Amino acid sequence: MSIIVLDEIKTKSPPRFATEEEFEAWCDEDMKADYVDGEVIVMTPESTLHGFSEARFGGLLEIFAGENDLGEVISSGNTQVRLRVGLRRNPDVIFVRKSRAHIIRENYIDGAPDLVMEFVSPESETRDWQEKFAEYEAAGVGEYWVIDRRQQRAAAFYLDDDGRYHPITPKEGKLYSHVLPGFWVKLEWFWQTPILRASQMAREMGVL
Repeated sequence: MSIIVLDEIKTKSPPRFATEEEFEAWCDEDMKADYVDGEVIVMTPESTLHGFSEARFGGLLEIFAGENDLGEVISSGNTQVRLRVGLRRNPDVIFVRKSRAHIIRENYIDGAPDLVMEFVSPESETRDWQEKFAEYEAAGVGEYWVIDRRQQRAAAFYLDDDGRYHPITPKEGKLYSHVLPGFWVKLEWFWQTPILRASQMAREMGVL
């Protein structure tokens, strides 16, 4: 693997390989990129529908967590999570328990969030369903939700005491969180067009 020195990184966009320190220096808030064991992976721009999904369901989670004083939610899709040395991802929606707020740093989250949501785009199908599944499980992310609007497919997994992900079985058309008791989402909300406002979904949940 070739190593690019810091001065070279500042003049090249994007670098293909870098040390983690070089990646952190190069990747500012205007650049969305993952870092996987030395390789810099620049993300393609999101579709507006993808952005709406992040905002609406992240907003729903924010309302629920806020009303119950449970922790912090980030749904920009552009916040790095350092899952381990040499591995940084940008989940679409992130939840961190109040008791673990210390892992939230100025420019990234240092450790496994308690819940992550990913909305699948055409180019991220393998990454979201396979690569990130394995990475989040290994890192100890407590719960992982994957939503694919195009295929009307959604799944959620919780990390059990055995350190492995187990599927959350929908009940009466709803997915219920293990990490956040009382939080649920109707599966049909994921496919609905236009996507409901977070406040509309929260009212149906009885949060507002």
